[in-house]
Amino acid sequence: MNIYDFSVKTMQGDEKSMADYKGKTLLIVNTASQCGFTPQFEGLQNVYDKYKDQDFEILGFPCNQFNNQDPGSDEEISQFCERNYGVSFPMFSKVDVKGENAHPLFKYLTTEEKGILTKDIKWNFTKFLIDKNGEVIDRFAPQTKPENLVKDIERAVEE
Repeated sequence: MNIYDFSVKTMQGDEKSMADYKGKTLLIVNTASQCGFTPQFEGLQNVYDKYKDQDFEILGFPCNQFNNQDPGSDEEISQFCERNYGVSFPMFSKVDVKGENAHPLFKYLTTEEKGILTKDIKWNFTKFLIDKNGEVIDRFAPQTKPENLVKDIERAVEE
């Protein structure tokens, strides 16, 4: 099993197979529009701009499970990200990333790469680096800035 076994819902409501990303290095991030880490969208966009031509994608998944920091609709979230941070990487429909109703993709990610003390995602902007074969390479804490992932991303892109 790997991430290609899952499908996700786009902001437009369409189902998208994760298999569409075969052969690409991915950074999967649970995001929020009203969080102290929200400015990381700028860093994520900068990293995306730098590596997108090297078969690299960032996939953003809004989540409202942490202090209701992303209460808007998918359309409102999409507009916020584009308007305030110029986000051009794929953003998907809002999901739960922990608990009984967690999206199956995030259940899988947290099983493959556990966090400190627990496998549960503890806050917005937890990041998972995925290799070109759909395997989880690493997990990064919310406070890890996207620009601090450059060496890890470069290694993954070159493999």
